Amino acid sequence: IDPVLEPVLSRSTVKRGGMTFIKLGDKDDVEYDPNFRLYLQTKLTNPHYQPEVAAQTTLINFTVTEKGLEDQLLAVVVQHERPELEARLVQLVRESNDFTSELKELADNLLYKLSNAEGNLIEDIDLIENLEQTKVTANEVGLKQKEGKAAEKEIN
Repeated sequence: IDPVLEPVLSRSTVKRGGMTFIKLGDKDDVEYDPNFRLYLQTKLTNPHYQPEVAAQTTLINFTVTEKGLEDQLLAVVVQHERPELEARLVQLVRESNDFTSELKELADNLLYKLSNAEGNLIEDIDLIENLEQTKVTANEVGLKQKEGKAAEKEIN
């Protein structure tokens, strides 16, 4: 990105006489409107920007794949024709995400307790209970994922 745009990206404005100005390049200050928005686009498939630019901007990837469009179109059609099925699928996805994060939390906790366990592991009741809870949650996650796949097959 051209260095001339740096003051715009960083919103380096100056107020004089009740008006807001911004300096562009070597020219005099230019009046600045707070509602001004700058949109830049590129034809590069995977552009790389400096960290300073990435921190000052919002980068949006509009890359579209055929599979992604199919999934979006299918979701719209199902939502229109069978909203209860789409709502069920969305709920299953949410539950699966919740269970997965809970499973990760339990696994992290279990690994922490294993690494900090002292003495005989078989006698550590808290560790055994944590292991059992992790196993139960893993089974629940497996069931929810099967339900989600069944619902997805039903949609397709």
